[in-house]
Amino acid sequence: MEPRKPMSHITAGLLLAGLLMVYSIIVNFLGLTNTPGMNLIQYLIIIGGLIFVINQYGKANDYHMSFGNLFAYGFKATAVFTILFIVFLVLFFLLFPDLKEKTFEMARQQMETNKKLSDEDIDRALEMSRRFFWIGVVGGTMIFLIIIGAIGSAIGAAVTKKVPYNPLDQLNA
Repeated sequence: MEPRKPMSHITAGLLLAGLLMVYSIIVNFLGLTNTPGMNLIQYLIIIGGLIFVINQYGKANDYHMSFGNLFAYGFKATAVFTILFIVFLVLFFLLFPDLKEKTFEMARQQMETNKKLSDEDIDRALEMSRRFFWIGVVGGTMIFLIIIGAIGSAIGAAVTKKVPYNPLDQLNA
């Protein structure tokens, strides 16, 4: 039987980034960004994808991997898809500036429902949001994806089967 070649963390990160990009494009162009539960699906894509690629990595290595090795593999894949997804988001907002404006309009509508905020307070908050938009997009996305990726990597490493390495197997070979 031919040994399986494990998928690299770069390939796994590319796969997960591709899934997230396709999902984001579909959600944005169908106008489902404010639909409840859409963020939950994004979490499931990340965590489910990490569990899948970590399990495949363990399987390709005959499950002779420790929790730490499997977690590290998943976290490296997280780093790859985080970088790629941030680049995608920046390009997406640059190519479709109307989405940025829609975001601020939705924020205004949500703030107007709060009776404690005056129009002046809302305008100041939106101006501050406009000034720090790119920092929020890049920083917020990075923190969010790394936290979810760490959770997915930990779950994936925990549920992947582990077969301890037997040093006597070398003598028998």
